[in-house]
Amino acid sequence: MSETKPQTYANHARFDPWFHFFLAPVFLIALIASIVHLVRHPHLGSVWHVVLAFALFILLFKLRTYSLKVQDRVIRLEERLRLAALLPEPLRSRINELDVRQLIALRFASDAEVSTLVERTLKENLTQKQIKQAIQVWRPDYFRV
Repeated sequence: MSETKPQTYANHARFDPWFHFFLAPVFLIALIASIVHLVRHPHLGSVWHVVLAFALFILLFKLRTYSLKVQDRVIRLEERLRLAALLPEPLRSRINELDVRQLIALRFASDAEVSTLVERTLKENLTQKQIKQAIQVWRPDYFRV
């Protein structure tokens, strides 16, 4: 995926335009419209429309969270393999002490600095945000949405 500018901590958050700017607003508007219709014209059909609109709105977000969870699992596996190849033995045996959020943040660290950052993360129990802010040479991930 070609990007116009290098990825950094300041600009690494990504939006999926179809989800964030079309699907989510449309489903939210449909839910609100069905509630308004129920208030103005209370009957069983209106209640059913609210239930369906709410179910579709929840379904949209469940589908999104499921795909993000799969991405997190793949990143966890990739980073464990990467760290196993890059870390010296004392740290390599401690890879499993890193939680998923820490591994996800460490994917942005360059190969040259990942060892130092892992050691610091294990020592200070850094959060995802702290890890990302500590990275000096950013290793971009343009595929995450």
